[in-house]
Amino acid sequence: MSPTSAPCRLEWRPSRWLLAALLIFACLAPLSVLGSDLPPALAWPLAMAAGGYGLWSARREAGRAPRRLVLAAGTASHGPHRPPDTLDGRPMPACRIAWRGPLAFIHLVDRDGRSERLVWWPDTLPPPLRRELRLAAAARAASRHDRPMAP
Repeated sequence: MSPTSAPCRLEWRPSRWLLAALLIFACLAPLSVLGSDLPPALAWPLAMAAGGYGLWSARREAGRAPRRLVLAAGTASHGPHRPPDTLDGRPMPACRIAWRGPLAFIHLVDRDGRSERLVWWPDTLPPPLRRELRLAAAARAASRHDRPMAP
C-alpha cells in the first residue's frame, strides 16, 4: 500500500454567481449615488462612472480564461522529492489553501515570487471536487505537522 495519494486536479472558471452579483451591483451603485445628497451636477457623472465600472468589472471577470490547477499528492510527498504544485503547467512552489464558508481560496506563489489567487464559488466546485480539495488540504496540513523531529 502506497503512503501517497493521487494529485488533486481542479479546473477554475469564472463563477456565474459572482457575475450575477457584479451585474446587480453595477445596477444598484448608480441608484445609490443618485439617492444620496450629492448635488445633481456631481451625482449624475458619478452614477454613470459607478455603473460603467461595475459593467467593466463584470465583463473582465466573465472574460477570464479557465485555469488548471494540480496540487501535488498527499502526506508522503513532502521533502526535496515532492513535485511542485502547478497552475496551467507552470510550477508553483508555494501554495496555501483556505476556506471561508462555501468559498475555497488558493493562494499560489511561483518561482519568480509572483502570486496568484483563485477563488472557487459553490457553482464552480461541485461537491465531489470540494471533498477532494478538503482532503488534499487536510493531507497537506498533516504532512507539515507529522515531520520527524530531530534527535
